Amino acid sequence: MSQQVVRLITPERAVIRLHPADNVGVARVPLSPGQRVRVDERLVEVQEPIPVGHKLALEDIPAGKNVVRYGTAIGKATVPIRQGTHVHTHNVTLSNTPGVYEFPEHELPLPEPTPEAPTFLGYRRSDGRVGTRNYIAVVAASNCAAYVAELVARSFEHEPLPANVDGVRAFPHGHGCSIQIGPDTDQLYRTISGILDHPNVAGAVIIGLGCEVNHVGLYLDEKRLATGRLVGFTLQEVGGTRQAVRRARALVEQLIDRAAEDRRVPVPASEIVLGLQCGGSDAFSGITANPALGNCCDRLVRLGGTVVLAETTETFGAENLLVRRARNRQVAERYLALVEQYKAYLRPYASTFNDNPSPGNREGGLTNILEKSLGAVAKAGTSPLMDAIDYAERIRVRGLVFMNTPGNDPISLTGLAAGGVNVIAFTTGRGSTNGFPIVPVIKISSNTATYERMREDMDVNAGRIADGEATVEQVGGEIFQLVLRVASGERTASERLGHNEFVPWRIGPVL
Repeated sequence: MSQQVVRLITPERAVIRLHPADNVGVARVPLSPGQRVRVDERLVEVQEPIPVGHKLALEDIPAGKNVVRYGTAIGKATVPIRQGTHVHTHNVTLSNTPGVYEFPEHELPLPEPTPEAPTFLGYRRSDGRVGTRNYIAVVAASNCAAYVAELVARSFEHEPLPANVDGVRAFPHGHGCSIQIGPDTDQLYRTISGILDHPNVAGAVIIGLGCEVNHVGLYLDEKRLATGRLVGFTLQEVGGTRQAVRRARALVEQLIDRAAEDRRVPVPASEIVLGLQCGGSDAFSGITANPALGNCCDRLVRLGGTVVLAETTETFGAENLLVRRARNRQVAERYLALVEQYKAYLRPYASTFNDNPSPGNREGGLTNILEKSLGAVAKAGTSPLMDAIDYAERIRVRGLVFMNTPGNDPISLTGLAAGGVNVIAFTTGRGSTNGFPIVPVIKISSNTATYERMREDMDVNAGRIADGEATVEQVGGEIFQLVLRVASGERTASERLGHNEFVPWRIGPVL
């Protein structure tokens, strides 16, 4: 928040109360003892320093009583909390109450594209999906081929490419060998397949060592080879590292020649598949950036587009908000099964979802995972939940879709991309810099201070909502228009800086 905005903050605007039932408010600016703030008709005197983004008690909260934000209990007071004092981890505990779910009673129809939707310029692929970029991918089947994949992509960095070929991107990773055969290999296969078949990929080379578990033959089936978009080989068959680089370069050059023939064409906005991510969240994320992105998502869904909510750990405590929006009971139960599956995944490590809020999240004012989740799901808007899928599964339904991913940003982005999203919108409060090799990532700052401090990494300043300079609807409209421009080729901050993080989710043991 700029110094000019801080000076303009009046007692009536110093604290944000989101719901009439809330007994806490969020400080727009740092509050000092003795300062008086007005919330609705209530005048509250600040009793102790309240950092920006942190919670102020608007009334006395007895020990054991609910602390309420977003109109929902986010925990219980561990000690009596006086009006005007700081409410945070030192006096609030997470209350684990069993979920009582409102399952949908009626079936909702799947959304259809709107005939008069706005358009963007995209690459129409043979399978009907639309790309927003035109890359050549060099993918390692395992860690044993990761270095070669990087060498190949790096060798094209300073070579001129046709105007409509966006680049050659490497996909190195640390998996693929000495791994559990079963769920772990299945998930890696889905992830790699999703990159090879991605609508933003014009052509791909997959490289293996030759003796690994995740061998290249799994991917080189007749159907894929018939497209002319995929080729592959192993280091062992061509004679080692240098020979593999030469072979891959020759194959990439052929794929570039083919990709040079691709052209952007006008396509409706309903062909956008928008992945949603938040990282480095703060207390303003659920007030500004996430609701504004949710507004954008509702606009896109009304046109027949697709938005994909991820980060299972950051829906904990907000499950009923998604369950009661499901298009039928089967979708609701599938989503809840994914949540239970994640809990089972954590159980052997004596971990819980409340381990998720990072030190930075807590420093930014988020007290626990429930408070974080209630703000996080706002980025999905208000549309019905049409499907719930596992990590890196192909996205096949229009409307709002849930994907099971961790909250870890690079791993979640990888799952979303492998599922087929062609643009990603990423909200951040503390400031996050992750991107993805082949999918443009739009960064939306929840507060003006972060936007100004990390201007080179940010695309949108949603902090203007908290500053009183814009509404959620206005910023949501700006994000929607930016999504269309980015889908047509406009570069995002993460693309200009060269961010290309690719981290598949490993769920099994190392053997």
